[in-house]
Amino acid sequence: MDRIEDKGSNSPYYLSLTRKMLLTVIIVSVTPMILVSSIILYQFNDSYREKVYAHLDTLVKKHKQNIDSFLMDKLNDIQFLVRTFSYEELTDESFLRDRLESLQESYGPVFVDIGVIEDSGIQVAYAGPFKLGKAHYAQADWFQPAMKSEYYISDVFLGLRGLPHFIIAVRDNWNGRYWMLRATIDFVAFNTLVENIRIGETGLAFILNREGKFQTKPLLEIPTRDPCSEFINCRDPNTDEVQIIERDDSSGNKNIYVAAFLKEGDWILIYRQRASDAFADLRRTLTVTIALIVLGALGIITMAFLVSKRMVSHIARVDEEKDMMNQQIVETGKLASVGELAAGIAHEINNPVAIMVEEAGWVEDLLEEEEFRESKNLEEFKRALKQIHNQGKRCKEITHKLLSFARKTDSRIQEVDLNDLIEEIIALSAQRAKYSNVTIHSDFQEDLPAIRVSQTELQQVFLNLVNNALDALEKRGGNLYISTQLDGDWILARVADDGPGIPAAVLGRIFDPFFTTKPVGKGTGLGLAICYGIIKKMGGEIEVQSAVDAGATFTVKIPLGREREIEGKRSVDEGK
Repeated sequence: MDRIEDKGSNSPYYLSLTRKMLLTVIIVSVTPMILVSSIILYQFNDSYREKVYAHLDTLVKKHKQNIDSFLMDKLNDIQFLVRTFSYEELTDESFLRDRLESLQESYGPVFVDIGVIEDSGIQVAYAGPFKLGKAHYAQADWFQPAMKSEYYISDVFLGLRGLPHFIIAVRDNWNGRYWMLRATIDFVAFNTLVENIRIGETGLAFILNREGKFQTKPLLEIPTRDPCSEFINCRDPNTDEVQIIERDDSSGNKNIYVAAFLKEGDWILIYRQRASDAFADLRRTLTVTIALIVLGALGIITMAFLVSKRMVSHIARVDEEKDMMNQQIVETGKLASVGELAAGIAHEINNPVAIMVEEAGWVEDLLEEEEFRESKNLEEFKRALKQIHNQGKRCKEITHKLLSFARKTDSRIQEVDLNDLIEEIIALSAQRAKYSNVTIHSDFQEDLPAIRVSQTELQQVFLNLVNNALDALEKRGGNLYISTQLDGDWILARVADDGPGIPAAVLGRIFDPFFTTKPVGKGTGLGLAICYGIIKKMGGEIEVQSAVDAGATFTVKIPLGREREIEGKRSVDEGK
C-alpha cells in the first residue's frame, strides 16, 4: 500500500501541487526575511560608513591641530628670542650658541641650528653643527618671502646642507634695516609626528605643498602633481573643514582620502587608507550576516520542502483512501449483482442436476437385472454411475454455496479429512498439470485430526490456490508443492510453486476484491478474495510469501477445537 501511495504522490498532479506549495511557503517566508534583512543591512552599512568617516574626520582634525600647534610653538620660540634679545646679543655667536642649547634642552633635537641673516642675505651669526657661517641666502627660494613677512615657515628643501629640512624665520628691524632670526627644524622629528597617524594595515598620512611636493618622507606614489584636483577642494584654503573622498588608484584599488589644510593653507595633510581595510569589520559583519541569512533561507527551504512533501503525501493518501472507498462501493454493487446472478444460476443448475442424479440411480437399479449382471463392463458402469452420483452431489453442494453467498447464509458444517480433500483436488487437477508440464509434489502429515468445516468451501479454497499456481506455471512449466502438518492447535497447509512470483508492489492487494494480475477476460479478481473470506470465517488465517522469479507460497492456517464457537456464530447469524 505504501508503494502505491508513494507512486500516487509522485504523479504529475501531486508534483505540481508540491511545487506550488513549496514556492508559496518560500515566497511568504523568505521574501520578508530578505527585504527586512536588506533594509537593516543597508542602514547598518550607511551608519557604519558614517561612523568610519566621523572617526577619520576626528583623527585628521586632531593631527592637523597637533601639527599646526607644533609649527606655531616653534615659531613662538623663535619670536620669543627676537623680542627678548637685541640684534647685538643675537649676533654674538657664543650667546647664540647658548640660546640653541637652551632650545635643544627644552625640545630635544627639533631645532638643528639657528642663524642671524641681514637684509642682504648674508648670515652674520650661526650656531649649529654645520659650517654655514657667512652663508649667503639671497638667492634661496625662501629668503625673499621671508623678508616680506613678519614670520615665515618654508617648505621642505635640501638647501646647502643637502638634507631635507625646513626653516622658521622671524623678521625684525634694527637701525632702519630688516634682519631675521632663522631656525632649522629637524625633518626626522617632524616626519615622525606625521607618520604616527596610522590606522589598520594600510592607513598612513603625508603632507604635500600646494604644488604637490612631499613635505614628509614619501611613503607612496601620488598619481597627480595637483593635490587641489586630486585630493582636496582648494577654493577656501583657510577653512578648517576636513574633506573625505573615495577614489581608485592606478592599481584599481579603492582608497579613502581624508585631507585638511595646514600652515594657513600652504600645506595639505592627507590621510590615505584602503577602503577594504577601513571597512574590514563591516565586510566581515556583512559576510557573517549574509551567511546567516543564506543558512536561514536554506533552513526555510528545507522545512518548506519537507512540510510540502508531507502535506502532499497526506493529501495523496486521503485521495487514495477516497478512491478506494469509491471503488469498494462500486465493488459492493458488483458483488450484490453477482449474488443475485449466483442465486439464479444455482436454481437453474439444481433442476438438471437433480434429474441427472435421479437418472443415475435408475440406471443403477437397471444394472441389478440379470441381463446386465453378466456384462463384462458391469464394474465400469458402476464406477461411472458412482462418479456421476458423487459429482452430482458436489454440484448440489456448489449450488448450495452459491445460494449461501447470495443469501449470506452459511454452508453446512461436517467433519473433513484435510489430506483426503487435497488428494481429491490433486486428482482433479492432475490432467491439467500434465498438459502444462507441471509436476505436483505432495507431503502430507499422517493422522491429522478431522476438522469441522464446510467441505465445499474448503475445496473451493484449495482448488483456487492450485488453479492459480497452475496458471502461473502454465507457460514455462515447473513444480507445485502441497504439504500439510499439525502445528499445535493449528493445521497448516501450504501450496507453493517455483513460478515467476508476485511483484512486491501488488503483494498487499492480492486479497482485494476484483484485483487481478491476469490478462483481461481471464480472471475476475474474486478467487483469492473469496478464499480469504472463507478462511477468516473459519477463524483461520491465509498468508502469502513471494518474490519475483522465486515463486509464491500460500499458507492456510485452520484452527482446531473451535467448532462450537464457529457453529454458535452461525446460529446467531441465522437467527438474525
